[in-house]
Amino acid sequence: MGGESGLKSREVSAMIKQGFIPDPTLSFSPSRTFSPPPSSTRPSQTQPQAHPHTQTLFDMMSEEHKFSDDKRRKAQDRLSKLLREPALLEGGDVRLTVVGRDGSRVSMEVRKSVLAEKSRFFAEKLRCDGAVSHSVEISDCDDVEVYVEAVVLMHCEDLKARLRSMGDGVPKVLSLLKVSAAIMFDLGVVSCLEYLESIPWSEDEQEEVISQLEHLQIHDSAVEVLQRVSSDPSTADRADDIFLNLISGVLQAKDDKARREMKALLSKLLKENAPNDSSRLDVSKDTLYHLCHKCISSLLLCLSEATGGDERLDRGVVMSDITREADNIQWIVDILIGKKIGEEFVEIWAEQKELAALHSKVPTVYRHEISRITAQLCIGIGRGHILVPKETRFSLLSTWLEALYEDFGWMRRASRAVDRKLVEDGLSQTILTLPLLQQQAVLLNWFDRFLNKGDDCPNIQKAFEIWWRRAFIRQYSAEPDNSQLQITLSDYPS
Repeated sequence: MGGESGLKSREVSAMIKQGFIPDPTLSFSPSRTFSPPPSSTRPSQTQPQAHPHTQTLFDMMSEEHKFSDDKRRKAQDRLSKLLREPALLEGGDVRLTVVGRDGSRVSMEVRKSVLAEKSRFFAEKLRCDGAVSHSVEISDCDDVEVYVEAVVLMHCEDLKARLRSMGDGVPKVLSLLKVSAAIMFDLGVVSCLEYLESIPWSEDEQEEVISQLEHLQIHDSAVEVLQRVSSDPSTADRADDIFLNLISGVLQAKDDKARREMKALLSKLLKENAPNDSSRLDVSKDTLYHLCHKCISSLLLCLSEATGGDERLDRGVVMSDITREADNIQWIVDILIGKKIGEEFVEIWAEQKELAALHSKVPTVYRHEISRITAQLCIGIGRGHILVPKETRFSLLSTWLEALYEDFGWMRRASRAVDRKLVEDGLSQTILTLPLLQQQAVLLNWFDRFLNKGDDCPNIQKAFEIWWRRAFIRQYSAEPDNSQLQITLSDYPS
């Protein structure tokens, strides 16, 4: 008999290990009280003691186990509270069991009339007539608690008040929406959507809302919710006008601090638009170049006034306007380069002979911001972000290199935003993209200027070295280039 008893004991033990006998702690019902999970076993005293500042693998596992236990206990507490709701304590003629993927089970006695009336899923399952007792089981649920919450919601008169009282915000409502859609609880779906439409979302929650609504394929019902993140297709036609007004507003802003903040904000937002994503609304190239021409015209007018000799003008205001317009152009050029559409501007800037002539007549302290535009373009060309023909590169330097040399000392002293090395590298690389004879003309002129001006002249000796090696050490045969760079050489007092 003892042997027989031992055999049965071993058989039962084997069945538990293989999962044939369910763990009673995973079986939930309204009448069952939840027991806390067994506490973790402490290590024996014979084990070596860890250093007080060293977290052992056992400690890490214990903390993870404790976190898991706390999470499970809180979930059980919430579920226990749900099962004590009056609607579920009243009993009913249907035994509804919800089984989770983790093996947890919850059984409820609910009224057939409520289930059939509120859910098309249950109406289909409970078609039998008469006073027959029904038993319905929903298996493989992601979250047993949410299913129980949905059943409680079916018994509520004011669903919106119930959703508000939960206090769990968007994630919980999205879970309820998913379950309501799964069991075809139409009033629940509508209430969840109305709730989502009326509360604020974080950016992460926004992505989750959009993803969930697309996954559930309830677009017709979700139109009002999605209006928060989508617009009528006709908006695309007006988007460029909106961008034009915003950028124009920044260019004409009267408060300098607000202007700087909005410049930074718009620059960041415009950079977020992927240039290769045609589905995104973005400021058009035409709009940006329209603003470029407008700013250059304003700058030309300011320089004309500054050099015109009209004593009635407030010269301080005019000089301030020169700096402002130059700064405006720098901002738009930065946007153009970021969007890889700056090539046309290099041509436009290279053609500003009148502007360059007036520039030389204005005191350096007011005009050096204009030369930063040229520096921007050289940096863009030097990095390969602007691709223009050699004729355009040659024309750019012919028009503006002298001005850049003259203003360089003021540029590096007056503006923290100017990175001397960046400007020098950009200028060097731009010069080295020219044909060899043009490199020679530019660099010999620079050599003479640098000897007389020192730190007030860009130091591009690396470009000079590369040109020297190309010209005198490693020579290649090529067609002669008869073009000459028109730069005036000046004598400087020693």
